[in-house]
Amino acid sequence: MHTFPRPANERLHVDRVPLGRTCPECGGADVRTYRVLSEGGWWQAVKCQDCLASLEREPSPALGSFVPLGTTVQTGEAAR
Repeated sequence: MHTFPRPANERLHVDRVPLGRTCPECGGADVRTYRVLSEGGWWQAVKCQDCLASLEREPSPALGSFVPLGTTVQTGEAAR
C-alpha cells in the first residue's frame, strides 16, 4: 500500500522557465530551462522550444525532488 495520493490530473507537466536567450542552432527566441529524466538520471536542461536543440545540461539530484531523510540529518561535529 502506498502512502502518497494518486495525482488528480490526467497528465503531469513541468514548468519550463523562459530564459530570454536566442538559440544558436535555429535563431529561435524561445529558450527555456527545465528538469528532464534521461540516460544517467535527472538533468537540468536548457533547450530551444522551436528546434528542440539541447543547449546545456547539468546533473540534478539523483532522486529528482525526493530528498531521503538520511541525507539531511547532521551527525558528529556538524550536529553540535
